[in-house]
Amino acid sequence: MSLAGEFPGVGADACLPAVEHVISQAEFYQHKDRSQQVSGEFMFELDQDEIFYVDLERKETVWRLPDFGKFTSFEEQGALGSAAVGKANLESLIRSFNHTRAQNEPPEVTVFPEDPVELGEPNVLICFVDKFFPPALSVTWLKNGQEVTKGISETDFYPRQDNSFRKFSYLPFLPSQGDFYDSPLTPCPVPLPLSPEAQVPNPIPETTETLVCALGLAVGIIGIIAGTILIIKGMKMNAARNPRGPL
Repeated sequence: MSLAGEFPGVGADACLPAVEHVISQAEFYQHKDRSQQVSGEFMFELDQDEIFYVDLERKETVWRLPDFGKFTSFEEQGALGSAAVGKANLESLIRSFNHTRAQNEPPEVTVFPEDPVELGEPNVLICFVDKFFPPALSVTWLKNGQEVTKGISETDFYPRQDNSFRKFSYLPFLPSQGDFYDSPLTPCPVPLPLSPEAQVPNPIPETTETLVCALGLAVGIIGIIAGTILIIKGMKMNAARNPRGPL
């Protein structure tokens, strides 16, 4: 469901204004896999940015930014009621029709750091998974081939206008030389190697330092010689212009 901003009175000659902002309610209920595990989602977004979602298991509203909850509220019972209706409709449709599985649309994946990578400076790896269907996908982070189980956070499934979905996963990390990160996705594994190349200034070779010092010394000596010559010439020119007679 999408709601656009307010419209003025509509008449025969009236023209609808361009939509500036869109608030959307997205919800779904599904059988996640062949084991008949079920999952659902209920969330609101503004201009494709999440406002909140309702955790259907804990039965509570989770705001994308905690400060949002200071200015408004949402009753979780509405989302729980919608989920119950969705579950009943899904079971009814399964009984009435066949069990053909949805065709998987492989995701487009982009991995990038939150800030420029520097050795020893805390950072966050961001995995952006886009244009996939159905909304049944998990992101697993690997560091040097070993699964990372702590510190990971991720968003809910964000709907797109073409009925596919997108999602973000975040991994805080401390860049170290030689570390290698992967994020194989399921059910569509996509290797995502990322070996941070830290921005470390290359030390100047000793030969370069010696050359720079020698050039500086040479320029200094040349400056002294040139200055001395100019002073002597200036004194001679001044003496020629102002000859002194006998006392």
